[in-house]
Amino acid sequence: MQINTFKTLLLSLFLSVSFLGFSQDKIENEIEEELDITEMILHHVSDSHNFHILDWNGHPVSVPLPIILWTNEGLVTFMSSEFHHDEEGKVIVEKKGQKLVNYHGKIYYANDTANADGAYVTLDDEEHPVNERMLDFSITKNVFTLFLSMIVLMLLFIGSARAYRKSENNVPTGIAKFTEPLILFVKNDIAIPNIGEKKHKRFLPFLLTIFFFIWLNNIFGLIPFFPFSANLSGNIAFTFALATITFLITNLNGNKDYWKHIFWMPGVPVPMKIFLAPIELIGVFTKPISLFIRLFANITAGHIVILALISLIFFFKNMYGDVAGYVVAPVSVAFVVFISLIEILVVAIQAYIFTILSALYIGMATAEHDDH
Repeated sequence: MQINTFKTLLLSLFLSVSFLGFSQDKIENEIEEELDITEMILHHVSDSHNFHILDWNGHPVSVPLPIILWTNEGLVTFMSSEFHHDEEGKVIVEKKGQKLVNYHGKIYYANDTANADGAYVTLDDEEHPVNERMLDFSITKNVFTLFLSMIVLMLLFIGSARAYRKSENNVPTGIAKFTEPLILFVKNDIAIPNIGEKKHKRFLPFLLTIFFFIWLNNIFGLIPFFPFSANLSGNIAFTFALATITFLITNLNGNKDYWKHIFWMPGVPVPMKIFLAPIELIGVFTKPISLFIRLFANITAGHIVILALISLIFFFKNMYGDVAGYVVAPVSVAFVVFISLIEILVVAIQAYIFTILSALYIGMATAEHDDH
């Protein structure tokens, strides 16, 4: 037990120090101009067309990703490195006679002339670009991590299946020793209690997939270096897609008792049935909404808290001098280690919560009710 605790502490310290180094270059560059902690945090939790590694002698070092666009002139592809690390709309890339710029991670058609800030985009009163966009199918950080997690899961479960085939008496060996307890946990503690002994097998593959998929991507988001570090589970489009799948599976498999309890609640007076029907119908949509907002908010909050604690070092250094930065640094790092310990638990808990709520909703939709 003490060895496992020591390993957990060591891992948390490694992740925290890595996160500190990962963020330091970006923050120090901003300090030279003007400290904007909000912009720095949003930059790290948002999607991007490249993986920023570090800054070397004032020059950013990153891993470029493919940009795939369907423009007015057809398909356009190139690497994000052609923007030369610019995300302020100041570098133009010309393809098929079209001028393109990258502004805060999104590709726009460029203006012929730059604005007062040197950007080739037009901004509205709220500082949002009004330039025309194209269909963007680019491989961003989040998309790259999505494919990476799919490959890892395939290797994980194909390896587990092979280990079972090679074993005698179905005794798990190799990677199957790791996956079997988790699979049995999802089956015995999530699927069967919420869906039932008879019906759980039909939905077990889906529940296993979302549990491992969310957990793995949450873990990837804690590792602050390439090829990880993407905040995929903190992307609301990703969590919305997962919740939509749960919504469709739940309602497409809903039996007549499920819909009867929504639109014409048995055992209550008719006026109350009319009153409850719209409330129950709203509940059909609020359930998946709570799913994707909960996962998105909890994962994003963890990243923001860690980055905010790290930013305190540079904030105090900028406001009160180097000595203040050195004094705050140990306290800040200690809190980051503590939050990282919590995050290791949170990433698993959030996968569990999403899975158990999905199983609960499916179980409610497929359960047989005794109205008598």
